[in-house]
Amino acid sequence: MTPSTDRTLWIATHITPVESALRAWLRSRVAPGIDPDDIIQETYAVLASLPGVEHIQSPRAYAFQTAQSLIRRHLRRARIVRFEAIDDVDMSVTALDEPSPEREVAGRQDMRRLSELVEALPSRCREAFVLRRFEGLSQRDVALRMGISESTVEKHLVQAQRALLEGMGRDRSPSG
Repeated sequence: MTPSTDRTLWIATHITPVESALRAWLRSRVAPGIDPDDIIQETYAVLASLPGVEHIQSPRAYAFQTAQSLIRRHLRRARIVRFEAIDDVDMSVTALDEPSPEREVAGRQDMRRLSELVEALPSRCREAFVLRRFEGLSQRDVALRMGISESTVEKHLVQAQRALLEGMGRDRSPSG
């Protein structure tokens, strides 16, 4: 078999079966303006262009992480304003990089609230979330450190994310 045939077979065997789960995950998390189908296709393209796949221990997790990285890249690009689009703005008057005092206060309040919400998480859920998101450990390393399976880590992370999003959403709703 040629390397491209091997890669096609690897993708068909390991990635295609998780595509529906990846698609569902993307639909629940993707920001407006980012098409989940585009992310899926880009994920396949990234995986197809890798020099090798031998290093991939968990193809499912790798596909999800790749998709998440692609979303971040799209979001970063969306924040970049083309210079031509701002050529009419008086650069000496507008401080583009500095948030207003109101936004700074709101940001501090959001961080304080997020910290409170993290502290309110169940202890194992909080531990998994902190290790993964704040300490930057891989899902596998979190599982090893906590003595639990990777799927349990994933469940804790989903639970944490849901609780944090709900908590932050409640704070922004007109009634709450």
